Amino acid sequence: MLRRNLIILIISLLAIIIVFMLYDTGKNLDYVIPRRLLRLATLLVVGISVAYSSLLFQTITNNKILTPAIMGYESIFILFQTIIVFIYGDKTFEVINHTDNFVYAVLLMMGFSLIMYFLIFSKGNKNIYYLLLMGLVLGTLFQTLAQFVQIIIDPNEFSMIESYMFVSFNKMNESLLLMGSIILIATLAICQPYLKYLDVIALGREHAINLGLDYSKLIKIYMIIISLLVSVSTALVGPVTFLGILVTNLTYELFPNTKHKQMVWICSLIACLALLIGQFLVEHVFNFSTTVSIVINFVGGLYFLFILLRSRKTI
Repeated sequence: MLRRNLIILIISLLAIIIVFMLYDTGKNLDYVIPRRLLRLATLLVVGISVAYSSLLFQTITNNKILTPAIMGYESIFILFQTIIVFIYGDKTFEVINHTDNFVYAVLLMMGFSLIMYFLIFSKGNKNIYYLLLMGLVLGTLFQTLAQFVQIIIDPNEFSMIESYMFVSFNKMNESLLLMGSIILIATLAICQPYLKYLDVIALGREHAINLGLDYSKLIKIYMIIISLLVSVSTALVGPVTFLGILVTNLTYELFPNTKHKQMVWICSLIACLALLIGQFLVEHVFNFSTTVSIVINFVGGLYFLFILLRSRKTI
């Protein structure tokens, strides 16, 4: 059953890639194909980053409805974009180019994650839920500050911020994709030896410690990996809050009792498939009148309503 689902998943992903690349290309193949390849590569990088980080986060928190967004990464990203536009106005990207903006955003989100983690855990409080609570509070604060600045900002300049508030795969360039890909590959290479501990971590803090794991050290490593992956995906295309919840729960449904070492890659395949289908609909069905995040949030909302109704019947 699991093997059959995996084969269907791989075939479906390959099929949608072929359709995405070749559908309605017209005669300008030299122009269309390279642009679609760039979007395809970006979709794959973002899909893997979101799936990987979300599954890791849900495993260490032992909660299937949380995503790293609760830590405030996306809020601080929007606040950063809002502040630089507020300061520089319509000359923002003459002063700070897109590559510098990407680097600064990644460093800011990483710095925020590390500072908050070490400040909290240096006081001897080893409870990860305290870290999550602080992230939720600070994320709400950053979101409120960003909204305040957006209210007083020039309406013409607000459109520059708005482009970062919704997921977009059309503003990508090769240098940003290359940087994001290098960070992703390096992060996955660092994470690979630690995947084998996730099955034990999923049992809970007490069980993990009793079975001989250095729980605090592993949580620290996983949080650094998560913050790197979230920073890359957010800085590349913008906030993708609901995608993580959707693809992880689909993974749990389709591949139950699978080891986390395999599950992270299966979840990545599902995330890439979801993003490709969403982007295809945006381009060829909705004619760019909506965004991928809106499509995914709509489908994800219906999916979760289905899960809630089904779970209610089983109670």
